[in-house]
Amino acid sequence: MSKVNKSPSYPFASGGWGSLKSVTTILAQEKVALKDSTILLKQNKPDGFMCVSCSWAKPADPHTFEFCESGAKATAWDTTAKRMTPEFFELNTVTSLLNWHDHDLEEAGRLTAPMKYDAATDRYTEVSWEEAFREIGRELGALDPESVVFYASGRASLETSYMYQLFARMYGCNNLPDSSNMCHESTSVGLKEAIGVGVGTITLEDFEKTDLMFFFGQNVGTNSPRMLHQLQDARKRGVPIITFNPLREPGLVSFANPQSPVQMLTPAETQISTQYHQVKTGGDTAAILGMCKAVIEADDRAKAQGLPRVIDVAFVDEHTTGFDEFAACARATDWSEIERVSGLTRAALLDAAGEYMRANAVMAHYGMGLTQHRLGVQNVRMLTNLLLLRGNIGKPGAGPSPVRGHSNVQGQRTVGITEKPELAPLDQLAKQFSFEPPRKKGLNTVEAFEAMVKGNVKAVVNLGGNLVRSVPDRLQTEPAWARLRLTVNVATKLNRSHLVHGEVSYVLPCLSRIEIHRTPLGDQAVSMEDSTGCMHGSRGAAEPASEKARPEPFIVAGIAKATLGERSSVDWDAWRDDYSLVRGEIATTYPDIFHDFNERMWQPGGFHRPLPARHREWKTKSGKAEFLTPHSLGEDPDMPEKVPEALRLMTLRSDSQFNTTIYKIEDRFRGVKDTRMVILMNKADIEKRRLHEGQKVTLQTIADDGIDRRLEGLKIKAYEIPEGCIGGYYPECNVLLPLWHYAKESKVPGAKSIPVRIVQ
Repeated sequence: MSKVNKSPSYPFASGGWGSLKSVTTILAQEKVALKDSTILLKQNKPDGFMCVSCSWAKPADPHTFEFCESGAKATAWDTTAKRMTPEFFELNTVTSLLNWHDHDLEEAGRLTAPMKYDAATDRYTEVSWEEAFREIGRELGALDPESVVFYASGRASLETSYMYQLFARMYGCNNLPDSSNMCHESTSVGLKEAIGVGVGTITLEDFEKTDLMFFFGQNVGTNSPRMLHQLQDARKRGVPIITFNPLREPGLVSFANPQSPVQMLTPAETQISTQYHQVKTGGDTAAILGMCKAVIEADDRAKAQGLPRVIDVAFVDEHTTGFDEFAACARATDWSEIERVSGLTRAALLDAAGEYMRANAVMAHYGMGLTQHRLGVQNVRMLTNLLLLRGNIGKPGAGPSPVRGHSNVQGQRTVGITEKPELAPLDQLAKQFSFEPPRKKGLNTVEAFEAMVKGNVKAVVNLGGNLVRSVPDRLQTEPAWARLRLTVNVATKLNRSHLVHGEVSYVLPCLSRIEIHRTPLGDQAVSMEDSTGCMHGSRGAAEPASEKARPEPFIVAGIAKATLGERSSVDWDAWRDDYSLVRGEIATTYPDIFHDFNERMWQPGGFHRPLPARHREWKTKSGKAEFLTPHSLGEDPDMPEKVPEALRLMTLRSDSQFNTTIYKIEDRFRGVKDTRMVILMNKADIEKRRLHEGQKVTLQTIADDGIDRRLEGLKIKAYEIPEGCIGGYYPECNVLLPLWHYAKESKVPGAKSIPVRIVQ
């Protein structure tokens, strides 16, 4: 095994003392008392609460400290002692708050009371819950249901999500976009087409049986650090890990376990990646096709020589369709073209393919580096092709592993948060609740903002999240958001979406799942689904931030009751007070997944949803797993290859960030301090343009739609990134991402490959 070099920007292992220091710092920053910091000991435990950060699996036999640096930061952020009271809003107008940095808005603390915007004073003022529900219900009742959008962020529980989708459909629309539309919708579409399920097929137990792992475009050290425990264990068994990522990320290079005295007190660390290939941004299809080509040509030689076959021919013949066409494409594609588009040498791809051909059971982990592209669905299908070649789906230790971000974004889809009526059990809901659900396709996130810009969306109910900051094309979408008649925001902290408000606007403070949900019938628990398709119970441990803040089920029930009135057969008050009733209805709607839900939700390690592909049952159109022949190697059809100054911008998150939430203005892994207005550039690109490190420049989107998208004041930082590619932080760089620049089948914004130029 060759040593994978570290990044000069952070020449240390991820984890270790750097992680410990970062956790200690944020606990002090948020004024989390010592007694409150012990709440971390209940994080991701069978009888504790699920982390509000990433969605990585909760093991049946957890570590003493079953939380990572990112999870500790998220918990400190929610359990902060800082409060944003009604008195705060008396002192600060909305116009003045618009000048605050996003970090400072959330850093000011937890919201404590329901608020309504008062145009006369330009302030949010306190209202009662009864008044808020009554007026929101009246506003919604006056609107065409198809002009209203019900957005859900991934942090809402299964119970809340089920109530929310039922409310929206009883109201009269399928406009149920969620954060999955922004990231893994390419997975939901691509895997569904290829293997019949729109989620990954692996479990934690598969890590003990795998022979090889791939990583594509997923930064485990920042986005799902608890996964490093499984990777470290696999590496100790000698399992190779091959990474394809444009940037050299410390978490994918080496790891020092903060829970290991040996690794904390000695220079010991675990090398994670055994091969690290810095693929060009947008070069994933080419890189994967190169490995497939190597496998197919090796199989051709074996067949000609009468040697054992390299491809799992029995599996391909019995379980797949489309192989011959795909194989012909791979054979016909020239290596020079694969090298040009991927940015990798033939030798490097043959090395990776060689490891693949020697392994019996292979996992493929991936993230938004694969999905947030114009051809993001094709990327997912190509990775599935690679697995299918050697039967690496439907056997222990093998399968696709999309690593989700939000802690219940996958679960929301499982219980009906979807704009696609064919994915929701509408007939069952109609029978169960005595109403006729709408059958018209709803709006996903991009479509909702397209309609908003045109003036066709009049209201948004925003269940968590920070939509104004997270969506593309901010200069087009923010003014459209401000023209809405109604914006309703359910949130723990203030963010930009609350300040760029509609004509009528409410901010409703909710409890975090970390907090105890007290109702007249006793303390309630919630549940969620992790990245591996396991369902878990979650019981809050912290005291509520405010006596006036309410659990999300309380808020959804209150709005639904006020809006629907006698039209609804649901006893919303009973559901609000007893979450087990909601779980009982979920089990009735989805008996194959959630039977005996209330009893099974506390099973250590969770209970797994049925996944036919794990048993080689393919719920596809053909009844088999389907190979896809790629449309092209060039990942981005919008990339102007003939514009000599063009660069590919990929948006990034820092180590002190979760989605749009920014814990601290720094990125220690990339050596960035005191600013996020940075672009990471290859030294050759800096020299070619006669620029210098530290220089401030403006980025401009290359597009011919007549809109001038540009971002000024970006400081150049030399970094280990392929030539022709640059990196910049999300959500700051969203202003450069056109709303129409999305994956054509899934409409996931193409945030990982934006064509830009530097202008002086």
